[in-house]
Amino acid sequence: MTQSSVEPKTASEDAGSGSNVPAGRSWLDRYFHISERGSTVATEIRGGVTTFMAMAYILLLNPLILGGKDVAGNVLSQPALITATALAAAVTTLLMGFWGKVPLALAAGLSVSGVLSSQVIAVMTWPQAMAMCVAYGVIICLLVVTGLREMIMNAIPLAIKHAITIGIGLFIAIIGFVKAGFVHENPAPGGGPVSLGPAGELMGWPVLIFAVTLLLIFALQARNIPGAILIGIVAGTVIAMIVNAVADIPAKGAGAWFSGPPELNGSAVSAPDFSLIGEVSFSGWGDVGYITITMIVFTLVLAGFFDAMATIIGVGSEANLADDKGRMPGLSKALFIDGAGGVIGGVGGGSGQTVFVESATGVGEGARTGLSSVVTGAFFAACLFFTPLTAIVPAEVASAALVVIGAMMMQNAKHVDWSDRSVAIPVFLTVVLMPFTYTITTGVAAGVISYAVIKVAQGKAREVGAFMWGLTAIFVVYFAIHPLESWLGVG
Repeated sequence: MTQSSVEPKTASEDAGSGSNVPAGRSWLDRYFHISERGSTVATEIRGGVTTFMAMAYILLLNPLILGGKDVAGNVLSQPALITATALAAAVTTLLMGFWGKVPLALAAGLSVSGVLSSQVIAVMTWPQAMAMCVAYGVIICLLVVTGLREMIMNAIPLAIKHAITIGIGLFIAIIGFVKAGFVHENPAPGGGPVSLGPAGELMGWPVLIFAVTLLLIFALQARNIPGAILIGIVAGTVIAMIVNAVADIPAKGAGAWFSGPPELNGSAVSAPDFSLIGEVSFSGWGDVGYITITMIVFTLVLAGFFDAMATIIGVGSEANLADDKGRMPGLSKALFIDGAGGVIGGVGGGSGQTVFVESATGVGEGARTGLSSVVTGAFFAACLFFTPLTAIVPAEVASAALVVIGAMMMQNAKHVDWSDRSVAIPVFLTVVLMPFTYTITTGVAAGVISYAVIKVAQGKAREVGAFMWGLTAIFVVYFAIHPLESWLGVG
């Protein structure tokens, strides 16, 4: 799938073919091919606003996910995280609009942020974690430029690709439940590893607000209300502010606000906090271990690679830009920009950026060109100056949106042939081990190894393919790393 396939026509070509492209078009029309794609400037603006409204929740969720302590005990500033999230989304989406010229918007990938918060910072500092984003972004760009992207996509079985998406969805959902206080580590001896609430039961206003927000968003989605997630977050925040004003909520203990009461102190407008820009460190990799580094980068590539391809083709098809083989104008540019989002997000301190499926909401409003992405990017840029307004959303309210996103990603289960054991078993292991072990890598590793083993048991070892056998060997080493280090005398 190269960029040369199905490139947009020029104005002269359209005029010569007897199309309905009007003469004397504006430079804006000519640059973005607006008339050629059957759209108007007003339609593109409406589509861009709609896309922003559908994905603005990322300004709340990404700082929530990246709010943990790294291996050195450091925590990133929330205002700086909101600024970094908005800035990276603005830069990458504007780049997609002006250069890619397609109606695709980008922001921090929740799957990438989930890997950083749950796996990477357990062994690295935040600057080192952002360096991992830069590394995986460079790798994806190289894969696009060299054409290896398509070879890799074809080598991994489709069922495993769907399983990765489903598993990441469950992983994101469990993060939401934990951050909301709905699910806790069970302190009681002899019980299960986790419990409902801190003592086996739900307590306190914050958990109630989480549950109300979650059900509200689901209800809005069931009625196909545009921007359901954002509306639910706003409503949940308003409810939380009312409850905080009228109820006697303790500052600590059962029933307290886990993230602090939602309050707006001072003005809703403030100068952006750019303190995270450039906070990237490639030093100290030897202390972490190069096998661990390799697995982290590989996991990030997986998290940011497959969804991007499917999303770009899916949204492009919905916009009638792709042909029946999935080829569309500027496909290679779009994939390259998506990879560059890892670099931009890492340098900016906001995690790796990826194309959002919410771009389809703007396409549903008629967006067909990059002008809609420019509008979306401009709104993200404007959000740089509204950090205090964004910061008033309680973590419990934002966590509800994480659970909703996880539920949405489960729809890929319909593509799995659960009656085929050679498919169902690897998919099952991939899906359940991601949330159960709190790592994406473990789920992918178990799925790949089990797929190879089952194919051998069926006498179909050749169907695995050289690339998958290579992955299997890598993941066997991943699971056996501690005994191997002991055997080799390294620690």
